[in-house]
Amino acid sequence: MAAEHLLPGPPPSLADFGLEAGGKGTERGSGSSKPTGSSRGPRMAKFLSQDQINEYKECFSLYDKQQRGKIKATDLMVAMRCLGASPTPGEVQRHLQTHGIDGNGELDFSTFLTIMHMQIKQEDPKKEILLAMLMADKEKKGYIMASDLRSKLMSLGEKLTHKEVDDLFREAHIEPNGKVKYDEFIHKITLPGRDY
Repeated sequence: MAAEHLLPGPPPSLADFGLEAGGKGTERGSGSSKPTGSSRGPRMAKFLSQDQINEYKECFSLYDKQQRGKIKATDLMVAMRCLGASPTPGEVQRHLQTHGIDGNGELDFSTFLTIMHMQIKQEDPKKEILLAMLMADKEKKGYIMASDLRSKLMSLGEKLTHKEVDDLFREAHIEPNGKVKYDEFIHKITLPGRDY
């Protein structure tokens, strides 16, 4: 995957997330040393809500056993999975390599935030479903037979059971022997998440 190309330039710092007092290079002349949670911050602030950042910080702190603001690279996969991401060992290794961290190294919170953002973006369910459907649609018709989709859902990635596929088809109003159009199917099963 081209995950390395999602965020050009160096990884953001804690100040970029409004988690560090003051922050270097800010143009606000307030002189305040309080953290600034401004929405005018860098790119990453647009993608991560303050609630997400707080949740990530809480999980990160559990693995920051010496309370030095760093976790071991060996704890990265477990920490990511605690937050609902599903990285493979290979993906974790690539994230570490992208940031120049070896398997015995450590990473700080801003690096952890960047890695989590990249992983979540990479795990977009629409992309995974679309990829499975494209693999089955060799003639590029824009749809596949429900039986082909069932086969893919039961054999790829997190394999679904026969009953789970039945439930999914019922929810998406798909006939067992019908055709499934990509865009309609993806729209029906990936409704926008709630903004709590």
